[in-house]
Order: sequence, then structure tokens, then C-alpha cells
Amino acid sequence: MERVRAYRLLLGIALAVFSLDQLTKLWIDARVPFNPMHAHGTGADIEIIPGYFYIIHVGNTGAAWSMFSGQSVFLALLAAGTLVAIYFWRHTLGLRDRLAQVSFGLLCGGIVGNLVDRLLHGHVIDFIDIHFGRFYIYPTFNVADSGICVGVVLYLWQSLRAPRKVDGTPS
Repeated sequence: MERVRAYRLLLGIALAVFSLDQLTKLWIDARVPFNPMHAHGTGADIEIIPGYFYIIHVGNTGAAWSMFSGQSVFLALLAAGTLVAIYFWRHTLGLRDRLAQVSFGLLCGGIVGNLVDRLLHGHVIDFIDIHFGRFYIYPTFNVADSGICVGVVLYLWQSLRAPRKVDGTPS
């Protein structure tokens, strides 16, 4: 029980990200028609800010920016392996540190959210679609993706600013 208590911030944030991710995806799945062609203006999307921000229901069998598209099984195994690695290397990663727990809570919640999608649907449900006019269309994403990105950036920022001892612990 002491072990769980030591990581309660990480677990709480992971549960919050996972829950918010799955709730938003359930809402999207129930309210917005699946749009495999990612076409706007067909009635299968919701325009929030014209020309810039849409809610659309698409499936992604790849990773970020659709890299490894069609590799959902491989990516599911990679996600599960990553969670196992984080567990086994939790001391090396400094997960007793508060900021590290926030970072990995965001990361793990996002990983589990997208993993559940891959297992249930064979793809990740993405729905936040941002455009910067006609100049740039950002890849469609979801709450889990946001948790993963923010968690990674936060951990990298912490790692670069915190001096480390030889054994890997903060000095």
C-alpha cells in the first residue's frame, strides 16, 4: 500500500487523463458520424471556429502524424511495453519526484487511453482538428495525444533543467 501511496499523484493524473479521454471519445462516437475520408463540409464535422477549429470523427491506425499507419497491433504492443518499462524503471526515471509524477501521469493516462482504443476499435479515435487558415493543417488529435505530448515535453524540460548525480537521482 505504501508503494501505491508514493505514486498517488501519478496514478490520479493518469486516471483523470484516461477518464477524460474515454468520455470525450464516447461522446464523439455517439454524436459525430465517423468520417473516414476526413472531409470537411459534408455534415460529418462540427465547425467550432470557421476555417480554424473543427470537431471531426476519424480513426488513426498509426501514431503521431499517422506515422506507422496500419500498424495498430504493433503500436498496441509498443504501448503495453512502454507501460511495463516505465513500471520497472520507475526509480531510474525519478518517479518519486512531484513534477516527474505529473509528467508520467499525463503520459501514462494518454498511453492507456489510446491503447484501449486500439484494442476496442482497431484504431485510435481522433477528433480535434485544427487548421491555421489554408497554410497549415495540424494533425487531428485527442485528449490522450495531448496528455502524451505535454507529459513528454514537461519531463524533458525537467530533465534538462535539473542537475543529476551519477546514480541518476536529482542532486
